[in-house]
Amino acid sequence: MSDSTLHVELVAADRLVWSGEAKMVIARTTEGDVGILAGHAPLLSVIIEGVVDVQTAEGETWVAAVDAGFMSVANNRVSILSERAEMSHEIDLEKARQDLERAQASGENSDEAKEAVRRAEARIRAVERAS
Repeated sequence: MSDSTLHVELVAADRLVWSGEAKMVIARTTEGDVGILAGHAPLLSVIIEGVVDVQTAEGETWVAAVDAGFMSVANNRVSILSERAEMSHEIDLEKARQDLERAQASGENSDEAKEAVRRAEARIRAVERAS
């Protein structure tokens, strides 16, 4: 790892989703979107359901949908820990759209119902952003 790159690990509760060298990471926190570049000050933040963009050292962009969790930044290392995380290429777009319709049609206003809507929206955004 050079001083101009970050070592990034995106981890779900059950697996390592993505790991590698990156030039930039963008994630949504409770305070808004945050971009991380090499040399970023140490940070510990709560992330919310949304999309994480990783721009690799080779110029590729990897996109993942994540549930709420935590992000830690220190010494050019970024760790994103989430209960669930999926890379955009792993997501079935049609199923995600059906999940969103089902969650919205339930008419429930519980925290679980709202979370299901946010999760489905994040999955759809991840696929669309990666396209």
